[in-house]
Amino acid sequence: MADPKGFLNHGREVARTRPVEERTKDWNEVYVPGSLLPIISKQASRCMDCGIPFCHNGCPLGNLIPEWNDYAYREDWGAASERLHATNNFPEFTGRLCPAPCESACVLGINQPPVTIKNVEVSIIDKAWETGDVAPQIPERLSGKTVAVVGSGPAGLAAAQQLTRAGHTVAVYERADRIGGLLRYGIPEFKMEKRHINRRIEQMRAEGTKFRTGVEIGRDMPATALRKRYDAVVLAVGATTARDLPVPGRELKGIHQAMEYLPLANKVQEGDYVAPPISAEGKHVVVIGGGDTGADCVGTAHRQGAASVTQLEIMPRPGEERNPVSQPWPTFPMLYKVTSAHEEGGERVYSVSTTHFEGDEDGNVQWLHLTEVEFVDGRPTPKPGSERKIPAQLVTLAMGFTGTDRDNGMVEQFGLDLDERGNIARDADFQTNVPGVFVAGDAGRGQSLIVWAIAEGRSAARGCDRFLTGASELPAPIRPTDRALMV
Repeated sequence: MADPKGFLNHGREVARTRPVEERTKDWNEVYVPGSLLPIISKQASRCMDCGIPFCHNGCPLGNLIPEWNDYAYREDWGAASERLHATNNFPEFTGRLCPAPCESACVLGINQPPVTIKNVEVSIIDKAWETGDVAPQIPERLSGKTVAVVGSGPAGLAAAQQLTRAGHTVAVYERADRIGGLLRYGIPEFKMEKRHINRRIEQMRAEGTKFRTGVEIGRDMPATALRKRYDAVVLAVGATTARDLPVPGRELKGIHQAMEYLPLANKVQEGDYVAPPISAEGKHVVVIGGGDTGADCVGTAHRQGAASVTQLEIMPRPGEERNPVSQPWPTFPMLYKVTSAHEEGGERVYSVSTTHFEGDEDGNVQWLHLTEVEFVDGRPTPKPGSERKIPAQLVTLAMGFTGTDRDNGMVEQFGLDLDERGNIARDADFQTNVPGVFVAGDAGRGQSLIVWAIAEGRSAARGCDRFLTGASELPAPIRPTDRALMV
């Protein structure tokens, strides 16, 4: 145990963010550089090294949290990094982007603010990069087996790195022009600077992983040809079919899916554009959807100089404290969350539903009509007399995703079965109905979190390794049916 009285002597402290007026003028990460390290030893000391560490179960990766908390308290950064990487290939991603279900499961959180696990995690990995403790792990021998990984998001990268380290020759296929999937083009720069992805890619290249960008399996290369070329295939193609809003006026110009809007802003930061083809500058922006993707649209609109930003959510506003009856500890509670983007301004409106859009004579959206709703028998029902309209010159739809892209023909070409939710079906080894074809991440699980994607990638790699060699020493943090403490 780091400090038997740590949780009594120190309160919870989290990373400091830069002033709003400063950070909305650039695209750098919102946190004050170097502000975490001076407080991390004290924060790590709050960990009680519980006899039953519920944080392990709260984390889909099974991170060894009390162990690396203890090392961080003692400022043994090398040992902390080793323990961190034992279960997580990319802690700099989860440390910045994960909603931290581990903290919701922290035993201290029963009656006190939980340990700042996420901040400790990102401090350890940033220190490890700074001191050179993150080095390529080149396999001692090659198996002679080849694997294609389709998709380069967190699930694909985790699977590829694990399989490469197991000695297989791995090639990652990505349909976009750069590696990273939604980490690259879906997550704004102010949440995670892309240099973190770039240095991991260089580490993976040094280990032997090959990358093929601009190749869409199903269109540019038939799935059958890929299967013949490689001994095994891991599909980590995500759940990229966005949920639409079929209401009158949807065809008006200025209404876009979030994943049409956000990647263009990131491409500006990559140097592909001087200005984004879709911009919020000077416009009244409405974001439909109250989740993290919606918050990303809000923060992006602020930085582009929107005249106003309004975020709509059909569900009621969540409570600010855990409901011990409906959301008891240690489950992951649905709470009212203020992200860095929300700190920067804008309005959030709950319990409303869009009825239709109204445009000008040129076909550009100008107004969004909405109504308040209340839930009757679990369904949103409009409140009579609550209709109104708000200005909307740019609308982004951030209402989630419904499944894997079926337009490119990959699913049909492989002959894959789907489950009852429309995801690619798989068995306990993450293998599909086609022998040698595995699936990981959102493509098999459905829309989920980055931490689940990495866990699934690691588990699918183990299943693939067993298929190729008959046995595997790779860890498998989860099974396809696992839900841990997440809803």
